[in-house]
Amino acid sequence: MISGVLNIPTGPGPFPAVVLAHGYIDPAVYASGQGMTRERTVLASRGYIALHVDYRGHAGSSDDPRPARDLRLGYSADVIAAVKALRAARAVPLDDDRVALMGRSMGGGVVMKALIAAPGLVRAASLWASVSSLEGENFNHFVRRDGDSRAAAIVEAHGLPEDQPAFWQAVSARPYLSAITEPVLIVHGRFDDTCPPRWARATQDAMRLAGVDSTLEWYDDGHAFGPAFTAAMDRTIRYFDSQL
Repeated sequence: MISGVLNIPTGPGPFPAVVLAHGYIDPAVYASGQGMTRERTVLASRGYIALHVDYRGHAGSSDDPRPARDLRLGYSADVIAAVKALRAARAVPLDDDRVALMGRSMGGGVVMKALIAAPGLVRAASLWASVSSLEGENFNHFVRRDGDSRAAAIVEAHGLPEDQPAFWQAVSARPYLSAITEPVLIVHGRFDDTCPPRWARATQDAMRLAGVDSTLEWYDDGHAFGPAFTAAMDRTIRYFDSQL
């Protein structure tokens, strides 16, 4: 079972929808809907149903016994299932053909893999301040340097990226980007010190080479999007308006 938070605009509908994939928050302290409250609120005010997905092991969702060791691949399955559940919910005034995905930070990686695993499921996607499309880079940047128990468990199961390059490539989004059939908007801050801007450039370059319709928008902001949030959110909604 996967829990979540649903915002529905006022009015009779039907409405387009955006399914949201949040960034990393320690599951021990995570509360349902945490991490993208601003996005949900703005989307609903602009006529979009917004469904925030609580990944497995978060809030009221079913437990995930080893998410780090499994490199959180199940989170993408949760997002895919959320889209299908939203379409099946008769009480929700959804325009079934007008659904998009939006992922923030870790959620950007979740969305990329969902698009790869289920081409044609949605009409468009947006990646905000996304992690790398190479899992070896994510591991080295976020986990390895901390030297905690998560790193030890991952290395024991899969080896280091430099020792097992074939495995780390195989679990990355980048080698499979050509499977994506939807247009993708990448939104990134020039001053992001959590997910380096070079990751956004590299991902879009790889998308272009793979034939993916992608757009990269830069903002003078950091990872959390403070001063530029309103402008970036407006750009994202206008993008969805044009694609859905």
